[in-house]
Amino acid sequence: MGRALVLNATFEPLCVVSARRALVLVLKHKAELVHQDGGSYHSERMTVPIPSVIRLKYFVRVPYRARASLSRRAVFVRDSFQCQYCGAGAENVDHVIPRSRGGTHTWENVVAACKACNTRKENRLPAEAGMRLRSKPAAPREKIWIIVAVGHVDPKWEPYLNGGHAHPAPHPAPAPA
Repeated sequence: MGRALVLNATFEPLCVVSARRALVLVLKHKAELVHQDGGSYHSERMTVPIPSVIRLKYFVRVPYRARASLSRRAVFVRDSFQCQYCGAGAENVDHVIPRSRGGTHTWENVVAACKACNTRKENRLPAEAGMRLRSKPAAPREKIWIIVAVGHVDPKWEPYLNGGHAHPAPHPAPAPA
């Protein structure tokens, strides 16, 4: 079953729901269809496009979130599943400053690492192990939670996730068949 990105009335991404849930929101006139996925649902009297992006018709107040939640999967997504020491495929999460040496479990101290680099570094600082980070770790600024939750991003979602506020004309309401 497909998924749909739900946008606030201001075109800010809110969450991802099943395509059926998105369709129910559109049919109940709580949301409008912004993009469809190409397929359609059929009933005896109606054919409706399967939503890929919908926009709520009313504004939903969202509590401020200071940072994206830190998880193993989120670190892999932020680091593009690549070891931050050598560029190979990542299998482990490494604390740049080891926790046993006072390092924290925060975005700024955690990177994706391959098994070989993680073993080589052990309980040392990168410089002590003769290693260098490819990029400085930081908390992600984008809407990484979408990728973490869904596993991939539909290309139609990109304009809404990268800070841009695309405002395309909504599709017309479904017509009876």
